[in-house]
Amino acid sequence: MSPPDTGLRIWSYRRKFEVDGLPCQLDFRSGFKGSLSLLSIAGIEHGWDNTPVQGPEAARNHKIRAQLPSGKQIEVEAGYFNWWSIAIAVRVDGELVHESHPGQKIEMPERARKMLVSESDDGEQDPAYDLDKLKANRIPIGVDIILGLLFFVIGKYVGLTEAALFGAAAGITLMIVQRITKIDLLGGLASFGIIMLLLSAGFAWFFQDDQWVKQRSTIVGLIGATAFVTDGLLGGKWLGKGLSRYVAYSDIIPARLSLAMGVVGVVMAALNWMVARTFSTDIWLFYATFLDFLLVFLMALVAVQWSRGRKLI
Repeated sequence: MSPPDTGLRIWSYRRKFEVDGLPCQLDFRSGFKGSLSLLSIAGIEHGWDNTPVQGPEAARNHKIRAQLPSGKQIEVEAGYFNWWSIAIAVRVDGELVHESHPGQKIEMPERARKMLVSESDDGEQDPAYDLDKLKANRIPIGVDIILGLLFFVIGKYVGLTEAALFGAAAGITLMIVQRITKIDLLGGLASFGIIMLLLSAGFAWFFQDDQWVKQRSTIVGLIGATAFVTDGLLGGKWLGKGLSRYVAYSDIIPARLSLAMGVVGVVMAALNWMVARTFSTDIWLFYATFLDFLLVFLMALVAVQWSRGRKLI
């Protein structure tokens, strides 16, 4: 039986050791479909173990058992001992003979495990996130990325006002196409997104000055943050529920998600104000298109964990 496919590979680890004078190697592969460990003894594959990409099973260590030429039984245990690397422990007939990281407990960090496993009050464990959500939203996410890149190009080579007006026109066009084709192009916050685009375009058109246009993100961001906080205080029934469609986790609390994203909005509005006032238009444009996205992504990770009702540390 052939080892299963782990999908597009994210990272690989290789741990070499020696048993009974024989060179051995454990290859650990992490991919989008799961993780796989392969044990080779004297260059010959002797077994493998794998885990899926989500659910309780995803958090366990790999264990591979095989028989050495001498007749002894070898067992290799492999798994994460921190966020970024794996360790192995080798036992022969039950006796520990090798550790790649002596003294380290081979166990996935608790915070990492909670990102894979959702545990109910009665102790039942389920997958913490649903990959089908990401698949269902791949089109809206792709549309967001394309629109962001177009805004950067138009803003740099034509003008910021034109870029803002283009964003609003593109948003309205996509909403019309979405209603006609019934294909989800804008995700769970389509109406809210169009309102924000129209506010942004109106602000850019009314204040035809680069400094004011740059500050539109601050003003519109604060308006959006206020909407998220208000929605959160009302139970997250609109924005929180809609935004949860983008989040793969299955245990999201919409009210918490709205409140958390409201805080993110306030922080990003303040950062935009600072960058717009301090640096040139080209630097602001680069920040608004690329760095802004990275910062939002990192803060959103924290916000999502909080919105799951979990402690952050």
